[in-house]
Amino acid sequence: MVDADWEPKILAFCCNWCSYAGADAAGLERRQIPATVRVIRVMCSGRIDPAFVLMGFLEGADAVLVTGCHIGDCHYVDANYKTRNRYEFLKELVKELGLDPERLQLRWISASEGPIFADMVREVTEKVKKLGPSPFRKVWKS
Repeated sequence: MVDADWEPKILAFCCNWCSYAGADAAGLERRQIPATVRVIRVMCSGRIDPAFVLMGFLEGADAVLVTGCHIGDCHYVDANYKTRNRYEFLKELVKELGLDPERLQLRWISASEGPIFADMVREVTEKVKKLGPSPFRKVWKS
């Protein structure tokens, strides 16, 4: 049974050029975003080492989001293709670890898509609330 006060902790890796700017745009537009997400800015989604994602889960994240530029719009030419391939690998690995693969999400978000970023966080938060806390969860300090 999940505690009524429980809120998921979601780790979001955001590309500096697009999805981080999209998250910033959501804030500037005063979009309502649940306080469930912790954003980590990376220069490119293609630079996210799979170990970072796994460490997020091992440290207790209830979900991990990987976000980047839309396919074909990467500032580093084709790095988001690498991101997509790593995501497919990680999705299988997460399943092998005994986690629901829905706890790992990949989204393409441009700098002008603040509303889409806010909607994504709300959507993922609701999915994770239904799944409950991660079996790897440790106590996160706010």
